[in-house]
Amino acid sequence: MHTEERSESKISKTALWVAAARAVGAREPDPVVRNPDYLAERLLGDPAALGLQHPVVDALTQSYDEAMKNVEVVGNVRFMLVRTRFIDAALERAIADGATQVVILGAGFDSHAYRFQTLLAGVRVFEVDRPATLAFKRQRVGAAFGDPPANLTYAAIDFAREDLPTGLARYGHDRSRRTFFIAEGLLMYLPEEAVRSTFAFVASHAPGSSVVFDFFYAPMVAMMAALKTANVPPAAKAYVNRFLSLIQDEPWQSGLPVDGEREYLGGLGLALREVLPVGGEESIKRYLTKSDGTQLGAQALAEAMARAPAFARPPGQPGDAAASPALAERMREQQRTMRYQLAEAVVP
Repeated sequence: MHTEERSESKISKTALWVAAARAVGAREPDPVVRNPDYLAERLLGDPAALGLQHPVVDALTQSYDEAMKNVEVVGNVRFMLVRTRFIDAALERAIADGATQVVILGAGFDSHAYRFQTLLAGVRVFEVDRPATLAFKRQRVGAAFGDPPANLTYAAIDFAREDLPTGLARYGHDRSRRTFFIAEGLLMYLPEEAVRSTFAFVASHAPGSSVVFDFFYAPMVAMMAALKTANVPPAAKAYVNRFLSLIQDEPWQSGLPVDGEREYLGGLGLALREVLPVGGEESIKRYLTKSDGTQLGAQALAEAMARAPAFARPPGQPGDAAASPALAERMREQQRTMRYQLAEAVVP
C-alpha cells in the first residue's frame, strides 16, 4: 500500500484518479453500463481543489459525451466500471453467505460503507489507509454526507510502520468472525512479503471468509519498473508520463506468478473462486455491453484502433506485425503476461 519512502502527509494520487474515473462512469445514461458508484463525485468535491492534473479529472468539468471522446478517459471509465461491479457483486455474495465484518484495505475514496448502508446495517466495516488519506476522506465524508455510518471504523494504519493484524486489532477487529476483504488497487503497490502476509492474514479468518482483489502478473510489474519513456512511441508518451507521475510516490512493486495464481493462493491458505481478465471477452460481455449491443466507449475505441498501427511501431520501423508469425506469437504472449485481472478467493 505504502512504502517507507512516501511522505506520511501526502494524499494518494491514485485514490483521487480512481474515484474520478468512477465518478465519470456514474454519469453514463445507459444503466446497463453505468458505474454504480453514484457517490464518487460527491466524495471528491470540487475537481479544481484536488491538485491533480489528469484527463479523467478534467472530464468532471466537461459534459459526459465530450469527455468520452477521449480514449484515455474511456479506458479509465471502462476499467473502473468492471472493477466496481465485480467487487460490488462479491460484497453482496459475501454478506449473503454470512460475513459480519468487512475490511477495506487501502480504502481511499471507497464508497461501499455509504452506498450499501442497508445491506451492511448488521455488519462492522473497517476502512484502512494511511492517516493523511483517511483524514482527507473523513473531511470529504463530513462535507458530503455529514456523520459517517455508525458501524464504520476508520483504521489509520500505514503498512510501512505497522503490521495489519496488530493495527486492525487496535480498532477492535475480530479475526474469528467471517470477514470479507476488499483489496482494490492495492497489491501491486505492496512489497512481495507484504502481499503474502496480507493473504495469509485473510486466510487466518473464519472459514467462508473471502477477499476480492485486482492484480498484474510479475513480468508486467517488472516491465513498469524498468520503463523508460525514451523507448515509448511518441503517440503514447503523454499517456505513459501521466501514469508514471500518478505512481511516482506509489510505485508498483509486486505481481503474481504468470498463470500461477491458484497455486500461489493455495500455498497461503486460500482457494481461488474466480479470476476475470479486465477487457477480456467475459468482462466485456458481463459489464461493458450496452443495451443496444454496442460496447461502452465504442466510438473512441474504434478511432484509437484505426491509429493503432502507427501508434504501436517505434519511430522508423515499417512493416505489418501480422506479417511475421513469430512476432505475432510473441505479441500474444506479451499480452497474456500483461493482463490486468480481478479475482476472488475464499478461506476453505
